Parts: sequence; C-alpha cells; structure tokens
Amino acid sequence: MKLYSYWRSSSAYRVRIALNIKEIEHEICPIHLVRNGGEQHSDAYKAKNPQQLVPALELPDGTMLTQSLAIIDWLENKYPTPSLISDDPLLRARILAAAHLIAMETQPITNLGTGQQLKQRFGATQDDVVTWMCDYMTKAFDVLEPMIEGAPFAFGDGVTLVDLCIVPQLYNAHRWGLNLTPYPKLRALENACLALPAFDAAHPDNQPDAEG
Repeated sequence: MKLYSYWRSSSAYRVRIALNIKEIEHEICPIHLVRNGGEQHSDAYKAKNPQQLVPALELPDGTMLTQSLAIIDWLENKYPTPSLISDDPLLRARILAAAHLIAMETQPITNLGTGQQLKQRFGATQDDVVTWMCDYMTKAFDVLEPMIEGAPFAFGDGVTLVDLCIVPQLYNAHRWGLNLTPYPKLRALENACLALPAFDAAHPDNQPDAEG
C-alpha cells in the first residue's frame, strides 16, 4: 500500500496512526501541500485523487481510497484487529460523535487551506489566522473535554478512533499556541497516546518529508 501524505496534515496523521496500530505495511509518498503552489494540484496527483487533497491510500491493485475517515473505516473492516470502534451500539455512537466533532467540524475550518483563503479572499493577517484557528479549536475542546472519559484514552483503556482524531488536532493546537491548561483529560490522553510506538512513528516530526 502507498499512503499519499503530508507531514503536517491532520487527516493524513490520523490515517498514519491507524496503519501503524493495525501493523499494516505501507509506503509513505509525500505530497507537499505548499511547495510550487501545492503538489496536490499536479496532473499526476489529480489523476489519482481528483479532490486534490491528502490523504489518499493506494491499494496494491491500484484502487485509490480517499477521505481519512473512509480510509480508516475500510481498514477497520479489512483488518478488524485491533478494533478502533466498539461493537457496543451506545459506545460506538459516542466514539463517532467525538471523532466527527474533530474530523468533520473542527479540522476542516482550522487547516492550511482555510488559512490561505482567509488571507487571499479577506486580507487576513497571520495573527488573524492564528486567532481564527484558536477560537474554533477552543470551542471544540470545550465540548470535547466533558465528552470523553480519559482513562487514559478517550474511552477507557484502549485506543479508539477518537484518539486518532484528537492527537493530530492537539498537535495543531500546540503549533498555534493554544493554551491547553483547561483540558486535563485531553492533555493526559495526548501523553498516553504519544508514548505508544504507533503514534510516535506517525508523528509529523518523524515523517520523511518533515521540515525543521
């Protein structure tokens, strides 16, 4: 398998974690989202993923999977052990609700593309962009902190999809200087996750395209 990824992409980060947790052999194929206007817009990559985003997972037969949660859902069904989503209907709903809060409602409006659009369309400064990012992450974390159990992971002793979504968002929070003191469960979750080899190997700083 080939994972088309960018080191700082939250969406790619969560898929990297899933692949590592499930111990699935894969090759990282870096796609630089900034250099030369963004390599995701190249003809070669558009042919693989017309949406021109990362991540994209290329299967051995050439099939392309896109959208991080869809990729993880495929991995969960194809490689069910260890499971990232509970079979219990109520817990499953809680896991998906928390994961979607980050992956569908928060990350899309706090990513690189949003920051670029704020600058290009509305004349926002870098300080304006940082304020935007921190405001929306604060709103999400204010809701997320009481949603999760945090003992030590989001929902008990095992890693779930929620942890895969939260850790990359916390990476962005650190990057933008957000004060995380009000979120003890999130901070404890992050520490517990980053101590695991699967998370460490997926960390942006440990990617082949990482920049200083």
